[in-house]
Formats: sequence, C-alpha cells, structure tokens
Amino acid sequence: MSRDWGHSKQALLLTAAFLAGSVFTLLVTRTHQVHADSNRVFELRIYHALPGKLPVLESRFRDTTSKLLAKHNLNIVGYWMALQDPSPYWNDTFIFMVSHSSKEEAQKNWAALDADPAFQELIKSEQASPTVTKVERTYMQPTDFSPTN
Repeated sequence: MSRDWGHSKQALLLTAAFLAGSVFTLLVTRTHQVHADSNRVFELRIYHALPGKLPVLESRFRDTTSKLLAKHNLNIVGYWMALQDPSPYWNDTFIFMVSHSSKEEAQKNWAALDADPAFQELIKSEQASPTVTKVERTYMQPTDFSPTN
C-alpha cells in the first residue's frame, strides 16, 4: 500500500509541476504579447460637417482622401456616420479610426500626408468650399484585456 501511495504522490507532484509550468508559460506569453503591442495606438477622428455638407464630405473621403491616407500608411480601421440621435452633437458627423504602430509613426505619416501636393490641393478645395466646421482627434491605446490587443 505504501508503494501505491508513493506512485500516487509522485504522479501528483508531476501533475502539479506540469500545471505550474503551464501557468507560468501562459503568464510569460501573455505579458510578452501585451508588452509587444504596447506602442500600438488608434486615432479617433470626428469631423463635424456644415449642415447639408455631410454627403460632400463622405464623397470626398470615398473618392480621394481615403486613397491619400492609404498612400501615407494611415491605416483606416473604418468610417462611420452617426445615426439620428437626439443630441445635436452627433448631427452631421463623419467619424473614422486609424490604426498606427506607434504615436511617433502616426505623427510621421500625418506629416508626410500634409506635405503631399495632392493633399494640398484637397485643402485648397476645402478652403474654397468648406464642408467641415470642426475636427476632433484623440489617440487611444488598447487596454491589456482588449480584443484588439
């Protein structure tokens, strides 16, 4: 009987060691993943269009701006238009999100876009026939428990 207990004890110790090693590996792997992605940022942009100009703004993004953004590695996650909302804040808004490998990379890519002659032409067009009253922008970093991480 003591021999059976010895084997059971040994099996129990081996199982405990295996589980401890597995948990340690999972923790180290997860920590590494979060650390590796810690510089990744998302940029949320909200464009407030002049009344009646939202279709023009949407068309401009569809036909021209989205191509220029892609050319300068400004990786679009998606474009959105707000649904009808009782809050006037969301009326005439065009929203999009950009994914960047880091905030520094974002700033570099936006600077390259700003210097592009084709984008300068778009700016002149906007100045000649305004569509936007205000642009809001914020950079965001995923939490360690975010599915985007």
